[in-house]
This record gives sequence, structure tokens and C-alpha cells, in this order.
Amino acid sequence: MKVMKIAGIVVASILFIYAILLIGQIWGNWMEWGNFIKLTITAGVLIVSIGIIALIWRELIEEKDLKRDNYID
Repeated sequence: MKVMKIAGIVVASILFIYAILLIGQIWGNWMEWGNFIKLTITAGVLIVSIGIIALIWRELIEEKDLKRDNYID
């Protein structure tokens, strides 16, 4: 479960930083829109990747724990 907690913190951090950049881009035009779109796509890919990797990792660890405790063969 520790992996999910770490993944949640990382994803929340990425979302928080992206929200600040989004507000700054809308109100202040901090960077070119082309670069902002690239940053948006990158943030989305990172969030999805981290979530999927964390879920896979959790499933592997839970299965290992169930085998160790003789709940499954």
C-alpha cells in the first residue's frame, strides 16, 4: 500500500503544479501556447503512467502476500 501512497502524492503534486501553470497561462500568458500544449500532454502521460504502474505494482505485491499467507496456491 506504500506504493499507492507515494504514487498518489506524486500525481497530486503534478496536478497541483499543472494547475498553477494553467492559471498562469490563462491569466498571464507565461509561455507560448505550443509549449503549453506539449506540457499538458506530458503531464497527462505522466499521470496515467504513474497510476498504471502503481496499480500493477500493488497487484503484484498483494498476490505475493496472498501466496505467502497461503490464501492462494
